[in-house]
Amino acid sequence: MKFRLKSSDQVSGFLDKGTNVTGELEFAGTLRIDGNFHGSISTSDILIIGEHALVHADIKVGEIEIHGQVNGSIDAKRRVEITASGRLRGDVRTPVLAVTPGGVLDGRIQMAGDHPEETTVAGREVTQQQRTRQERD
Repeated sequence: MKFRLKSSDQVSGFLDKGTNVTGELEFAGTLRIDGNFHGSISTSDILIIGEHALVHADIKVGEIEIHGQVNGSIDAKRRVEITASGRLRGDVRTPVLAVTPGGVLDGRIQMAGDHPEETTVAGREVTQQQRTRQERD
């Protein structure tokens, strides 16, 4: 199994297979979970969900790689990647979403950029004011 870690990145924390943790998890750096986690996770850095992981959590991260199972919402500042063995059941908010063939995503997706009041529809930008005007008409 390959992970996107650059040579300068190192896993700074690890919850191994057979580990069961419940609670609020906050960390800096890169954390890999291969055990079971239930609660909430928050970081501006990288979270890796290993193939054997089962995570029930609301997650706020910089980036996340999903190789195992996640149930809960994800709010990622930079990127969400679901690999072929990854399973996500929950809503996703991220500017970049990558799903490898075989990966599963069951939920709503919001891919807002720096301007959440704007969305792209059929190749053109629509502002909130234009949407409101269209709804009235």
